[in-house]
Amino acid sequence: MEPGWEPGEPGWEPGEPGEPGEPGWGGPGAALGGRGLLAAAVASGAALWATWAVLLMPGFRRVPLRLQVPYQPSSPRQVANALELLRGRAGKTVDLGSGDGRLVLEAHKQGLRPALGYELNPWLLCLANYRAWKAGYHGSVSFLKKDLWKVNLSDCHNVIVFLAPSVKPPLATKLLAELPDDARVVSGRFPFPCWTPSSSLGQGLEQCWAYDMKEVRREAKSRAQEKSQL
Repeated sequence: MEPGWEPGEPGWEPGEPGEPGEPGWGGPGAALGGRGLLAAAVASGAALWATWAVLLMPGFRRVPLRLQVPYQPSSPRQVANALELLRGRAGKTVDLGSGDGRLVLEAHKQGLRPALGYELNPWLLCLANYRAWKAGYHGSVSFLKKDLWKVNLSDCHNVIVFLAPSVKPPLATKLLAELPDDARVVSGRFPFPCWTPSSSLGQGLEQCWAYDMKEVRREAKSRAQEKSQL
């Protein structure tokens, strides 16, 4: 209560700050002041940095900054949409930047075998292998600690890509150079900007796009011919 005010006096109402049994504005339940807010912000930033440094950064040190992609787990709907676009297909299936392995495990479950993921982060690799063991797929799926930019994809027929827009152009060049004609690429969250999808499923960040390499190459060849005639 205000200094000098007593219960029952004009201006005093039950429940105001300072009432016995209730915290005052300056008590333990008070809002943080400027210094408190600054300290909380610094502590939160330090916690986020520590999480990144310990759990997410390992493995990225060898990758150029412009090609680094922070880990962001796929939602159940994103996983379902991606795998639906690969339904009925055969051949080796890979997830580029496989994270905790959820897409690879679901691919194996739906009969897309062999299924494997490429991931540089050792913590995420451990988590992926644990999830495989828990699902009873240990030894049936593979999670390899390899840089996706350095692996050869020439024997891959189904490629899953849940990566940031910034890496799509250089990745498109790699996929065009290495994948066989009968390969299909499924991109989640963001499409390949210069490719025309064969089909898509979902909306917003849940959307996935499917690209058939034979059609992608045909379109790229047509554009190149048109450009040469100008």
